[in-house]
Amino acid sequence: MFTNHSSNSIHILHKIINHLTFICNSNFVFRVVTGASIILAELAMEAGLPDGVLNIVHGTNAGMHIYSRASAKGKRVQSNMGAKNHAIVLPDANVDATLNALVAAGFGAAGQRCMALSTVVFVGDPQSWENKLVERAKSLKVNSGMEPDADLGPVISKQAKERVCRLIQSGVESGARLLLDGRNIVVPGFEHGNFIGPTILSGVTADMECYKEEIFGPVLLCMEAGSFEEAINILNRNKYGNGAAIFTASGAAARKFQTEIEAGQVGINVPIPVPLPFFSFTGSKASFAGDLNFYGKAGVNFYTQIKTITQQWKDLPGGSGVSLAMPTSQKL
Repeated sequence: MFTNHSSNSIHILHKIINHLTFICNSNFVFRVVTGASIILAELAMEAGLPDGVLNIVHGTNAGMHIYSRASAKGKRVQSNMGAKNHAIVLPDANVDATLNALVAAGFGAAGQRCMALSTVVFVGDPQSWENKLVERAKSLKVNSGMEPDADLGPVISKQAKERVCRLIQSGVESGARLLLDGRNIVVPGFEHGNFIGPTILSGVTADMECYKEEIFGPVLLCMEAGSFEEAINILNRNKYGNGAAIFTASGAAARKFQTEIEAGQVGINVPIPVPLPFFSFTGSKASFAGDLNFYGKAGVNFYTQIKTITQQWKDLPGGSGVSLAMPTSQKL
């Protein structure tokens, strides 16, 4: 199993490595996106995990490389890769609830989660939505994650901050409008910290680098579509298929969205549609490589070798001779 989604819990390490690896004779590969992965690996080594069971690799193209190498050898692979999660906002959406959802999903955890909502597509004139979105985002407090009143903490490293700032600047240089700039924020007592405040870019188009790349920071991109169909096409043309959401009061629009959208995890008025563990985490397209997703029934099947047993206990009549038909096709 390969993942690029950073983990920050010993509980996750225990569940994945102990329950699956030792029982099922598999191994686990992390692509490093945060320092937490290295810490988990060091703790695993201290706990006596055998060499080769947990592996840390670097690089953005590691997922497909590992999938190609392992599957060519007949190995089962779950390769969870990048994401660019979108939300479509229809004019009939509940304003207050939608704004709260966009702010929470776009800036929570400083945008450093695989299901962060990084792009919102407004159907119709986006200006009123964007103005209110900026006001909500400005109310968020950036501080050390150890402070109880902090809404956003820092990004994980200096390199991560530099990359996020570079992608913001590339959007500006490509013609996007910077509605809210969080690059120069200073947190008292942490003046040299890796902080980036909520940032909103408007007028983003699909050819911009900030749209093509997974930013992994507190940056929300705003796009405009003239119709619901155009908005769906924008989402489906993106190479990633991790998650997508729609905000609407129309059941018909929601049904159309869930049927036509090419993303594995779909939210209806839910900004981060991450299922409970007994459902599968169903990323698709360039977000996942493999035929069985993790979590849920598919996750169990990934670690299961299926065996079929056929039995017969009836007494066969003597002198019936030899039948060359399949045993299950014989008429007694």
